[in-house]
Amino acid sequence: MSAPETTNDAPVVTEDTRRLNMIEAINEALAIMLERDPDVIILGEDVGYFGGVFRATAGLQEKFGKTRVFDTPISECGIIGVAVGMGAYGLRPVPEIQFADYIYPGLDQLVSEAARLRYRSAGEFIAPMTVRSPFGGGIFGGQTHSQSPEALFTHVSGIKTVIPSTPHDAKGLLISAIEDNDPVIFFEPKRIYNGPFTGFYDKPVEPWKKHRDSQVPEGYYKIPLGKARTVREGEALTVLVYGTMVHVAEAVCEARGVDAEIIDLRTLVPLDIEAIETSVKKTGRCLIIHEATRTSGFGAELSALVTERCFYHLEAPVDRVTGFDTPYPHSLEWAYFPGPVRIGEAIDKIMSE
Repeated sequence: MSAPETTNDAPVVTEDTRRLNMIEAINEALAIMLERDPDVIILGEDVGYFGGVFRATAGLQEKFGKTRVFDTPISECGIIGVAVGMGAYGLRPVPEIQFADYIYPGLDQLVSEAARLRYRSAGEFIAPMTVRSPFGGGIFGGQTHSQSPEALFTHVSGIKTVIPSTPHDAKGLLISAIEDNDPVIFFEPKRIYNGPFTGFYDKPVEPWKKHRDSQVPEGYYKIPLGKARTVREGEALTVLVYGTMVHVAEAVCEARGVDAEIIDLRTLVPLDIEAIETSVKKTGRCLIIHEATRTSGFGAELSALVTERCFYHLEAPVDRVTGFDTPYPHSLEWAYFPGPVRIGEAIDKIMSE
């Protein structure tokens, strides 16, 4: 019997939950869907025998066979193009792009083919594919392994964009994405694959195995796409975040004693506009944090939405803390990320208005 969809609340510890990191939760979601649905196929560079660069697909080829989990040539355009064809044929492919930085050669297949297939065929064909990819910095991967290109995909009609911040959400959201009939970009913040590194350099908030959101239910469950999660309730300030920045924002607000309401968007498209609007109208202030560059980043869209819908409730201008408009600086990546100093300065500014 299928488990019910979860709510926005943090997972409750029961006999049916285990403490997992995000890699383990993703691996478990993939295994569950391979077991449940014979049409689910995993493909990508090194996803088979090796189990993926970050081990997200470890053991899956051995368990489900080389026709269900298989390696591909080093061709992102080919990987995504094949997945589009698989989806049109009736399969549910889950291609992995080894790093989000490598997704650009496959962009035309995503934008011109996958995103438009349902509309162009008047619903006769669909592209039920979930493109998984590690994204963001934090592992000293340099310019070609650390980019955050989520805004590119939120601009394309027909593609859904999902970014989990916890093992609990990663598993439930990935299952929902695989079962969705539209193409989904599933970005995995590799900086928190194994722990909630916050921006206090190399120190996690607390050991990941003790973190409350590492509690992952056994078996099959779904988290619906388009539903944000209230990480922390507050009255003085709304903080809109996703991915790694959820943990950074929470740590900074707790350290500074700010009565902030932190909203983890979880999915950028579809976006939970109702949750955002409700929170900002309650607090009257809004801070947006993301790792990607500032100009045309997704924070700009969030700022516009908040201003359009909550203008008469705002007590201070909406502010953003983001990455800088520069090429990704390998040697200075911890200065590039929004961290305690810049976020703290933004909070002080907003609260003083």
